[in-house]
Amino acid sequence: MDIRFPSEAPSWHDSTLTVVFAALVDGARVPCAISVEALEDHFGALPDGREAWMRAFDAGRRRIEAVARAHLELSNGTPVLLKSGHFPPGHLLS
Repeated sequence: MDIRFPSEAPSWHDSTLTVVFAALVDGARVPCAISVEALEDHFGALPDGREAWMRAFDAGRRRIEAVARAHLELSNGTPVLLKSGHFPPGHLLS
């Protein structure tokens, strides 16, 4: 399974309180997202709103994509929603 993450900017979704980003799995676009809770718990985002969550995503993008990759592999390329429990406790990315 070939999994790539395009370098395009993520998007903010108010209705689900998530930052959404894309993966390409064997050439097909697959939506991935990370919750605000995960960004606050593991990436140091303050609950200041959209801009703070987007900055936390940008700072932690490599780690977020690595965890998304693992879940895409486990799920055979189905969409992924990363929550706080998907990341080991106690490791904040600054």
